[in-house]
Amino acid sequence: MRAVLQRVTRARVDVGDECVGRIDVPGLVALVGVTHDDSSSEADVLARKIAELRILSGEQSVLDLGAPVLVVSQFTLYGDTRRGRRPSWGAAAPAAHAEPLVEHLVAELRQRDVHVETGRFGAQMSVTLTGDGPFTVLVET
Repeated sequence: MRAVLQRVTRARVDVGDECVGRIDVPGLVALVGVTHDDSSSEADVLARKIAELRILSGEQSVLDLGAPVLVVSQFTLYGDTRRGRRPSWGAAAPAAHAEPLVEHLVAELRQRDVHVETGRFGAQMSVTLTGDGPFTVLVET
């Protein structure tokens, strides 16, 4: 699994005219991608990283600050652009494999008492955020 973590002061995700997830205080946006051989073990590791990485203000973690996380599935994190002008999406897991793992990741974060908002898996989403720093990091399991 891969996640791009962005430190934000606020963020929201809309599907059409509906806001499906939003955080209005400093926290993280986690854009999450899944590949074919990922399992719940990778989701557990990624949840721990998201919750415990000391990347928020004052080198504190989501758990230290009680900060929220907005999780948005993003298959494009496994796009391959090494050849040609069109990305290949072959490394991205199909929805039937990826969606349960993103849901597992969200459940693991919530089990750690993290406030989690989400996008809508497979939907055309509009993600709006106000970056803090800016600070962006790539996490891979």
